[in-house]
Amino acid sequence: MAIKRITLSDLAFGQPLRWDIFGADAAPLLQKGELLTPSPQLDGWLADGLYADAEAHAPLPVLRSLNRIAEHLERLIAALPELLAAETELRHNAHELLAAVERDADIALASIFLNQVAASFGVRHSIETAIVTAVIGRALGRPPSELLSLTAAALTMNVAMLNYTESFRSRESALSGEERAIMRRHPGEAVQMLIAAGVSDQEWLDCVLLHHEHEDGSGYPDGKQGAEVSQNAKLIAMADRYCAFVAARNYRCSLLPDVALNMLCAQSKYPIDAVLAWQFSEQLGAYPPGTFVRLDSGAVAVVTHRAGEHGVLALHVLKDADGKPLASPQPRHSGEAGCAIEAALHEDEAAVRFSMQRVWGELASL
Repeated sequence: MAIKRITLSDLAFGQPLRWDIFGADAAPLLQKGELLTPSPQLDGWLADGLYADAEAHAPLPVLRSLNRIAEHLERLIAALPELLAAETELRHNAHELLAAVERDADIALASIFLNQVAASFGVRHSIETAIVTAVIGRALGRPPSELLSLTAAALTMNVAMLNYTESFRSRESALSGEERAIMRRHPGEAVQMLIAAGVSDQEWLDCVLLHHEHEDGSGYPDGKQGAEVSQNAKLIAMADRYCAFVAARNYRCSLLPDVALNMLCAQSKYPIDAVLAWQFSEQLGAYPPGTFVRLDSGAVAVVTHRAGEHGVLALHVLKDADGKPLASPQPRHSGEAGCAIEAALHEDEAAVRFSMQRVWGELASL
């Protein structure tokens, strides 16, 4: 029997296991059909190594998974005020998103910049924030159970705001006093909605409550400061702001990723955690996957993978130096002659249309 090492992406909490699972010493640990819940014991098993029959594994494409999450989350959040036991379903969405990021983080990040998640702005923003949170949380070495709580918090941080998100986003004038009050109340109201729907995970609830607090006490709803604001809450806050920067508004275009990263880390209006700032710079970089760029040859390309050794980025060239679209995207690296990146481009500046599947392969299919 061919064996496969099992990772978090293979395990669906609250769903029956698809195979018998054994440890590195071949000792049976979990049985097919068993329902899983997050636990420190499971975290330890994952770290030591879990294995199953390799032939049973068939990964779901990342984009299809993200859109399935969006569809489910849209329905679930709309019904949340009437639900009494939604924690399992919300946690399952978080697990599915973590699994998608683990399958291919570069495709998940590219979906943000290429607008591949079909949902209302509020739900799409929460999913994109959760993707960034998951990428940074994994880089920080958060254990799976804690990472699941973080991801669930990012997905549900704005459940009290969804009725207002579209109108707030489309305005071209300043918010009124009542609208500002709604903004300041929404973290606390979100926590109350989640508790009423059966959520009891304190890490999850704390991150939702604190995701607009700042270390200097200038945030809301309670003006917490210093050590009162956990690093996990700060992580979600930074992911939230970053994704808001790179999203378009009626009154401005989306910010290019390099500009957004600079505003988040170097020119932040708020005190920032130095460890988190470094991780955002390392894990996202100025040109994350999905960024359109102009090369020094004049060609237009899309970044496909984050920087590897010596900071070299993987690219696919979409238009030649004369502006002519190529019949097939051509893989290149930023270290090659003529492939140095001169600038990031907005989608309308790049003026290209292509299927992510053609560039990233089957895991990017819809």
